[in-house]
Amino acid sequence: MKAEPGPVGSIEAAQALLASADYVADRRLATAVFLALRLDRPLFLEGEAGVGKTELAKALAASLGRPLIRLQCYEGLDVASAVYEWNVQRQMMAIRLAEAAGRARDASLERGLFSVEYLVKRPILQALESAGGAPPVLLIDELDRADEPFEAYLLEVLSDFQVTIPELGVVRAERPPIVAVTSNRTREIHDAIKRRCLYHWVDYPSAERELEILRRKAPGASEALSREVVAFVQRLRSMDFYKAPGVAETIDWTRSLLLLDAISLDPQSVSDTLGALLKYQDDIARLRGEEVAALVSEAKARAAA
Repeated sequence: MKAEPGPVGSIEAAQALLASADYVADRRLATAVFLALRLDRPLFLEGEAGVGKTELAKALAASLGRPLIRLQCYEGLDVASAVYEWNVQRQMMAIRLAEAAGRARDASLERGLFSVEYLVKRPILQALESAGGAPPVLLIDELDRADEPFEAYLLEVLSDFQVTIPELGVVRAERPPIVAVTSNRTREIHDAIKRRCLYHWVDYPSAERELEILRRKAPGASEALSREVVAFVQRLRSMDFYKAPGVAETIDWTRSLLLLDAISLDPQSVSDTLGALLKYQDDIARLRGEEVAALVSEAKARAAA
């Protein structure tokens, strides 16, 4: 299977492609996307929650005009939920109808029961069998939440873009989907999975890039407010919190401040809206009174510099 030239003839083109969907990628991430698209390799994105891993897959689908097929992983996820299962109810109905017609011993009945007609296609099979048009973007989200046996099953999918259905044989993609696998690193993913992918660690953005993200995602915020928000959030990430705020929280917090008609940070508005930024009570409890006031003053000074 050959890589298509498409709209990503360079790293700069990949960066511009993502920007067209309001995703601000640095050069390293744009390079990983460019290589994944040109080499037809899955892209494994690892990083803290809220740094934009899932949004990258959405941005790729939107900018390329491809459908997004999302498999949200969870503990206990199995092949029946992720790949395929047989429609047992329809099979039982077919058996009863055959019995009523006196065809219960017909050898063709058993073969017919395990045909495509009775197959329920789940996200992975849907992505491999996409008919006509350009292949979709397959997002396997938060793989670290799934169990290790499911990881083992994915090896065939990620290496050969195919799955094996015992009753039907091998189902192989005519044109491989664009695959993005994400992990929040709540546990280590096996090396065998990573070897089949191009790996990229998605880190928290620099202040400059986070400011550009806010300009796109919260355009109603003034430049002064955006700069103060970024300075405040960047400072929080240097502190020892249980969960530092991600980009998603920065955007949510800015939008919350806008709804409260804030034009600049002040200790009261920050204290009132910390739940949009921090998600653990112990972290919120650390930022009270004088601590908030000091951080607001520091953020204003940095924003004005």
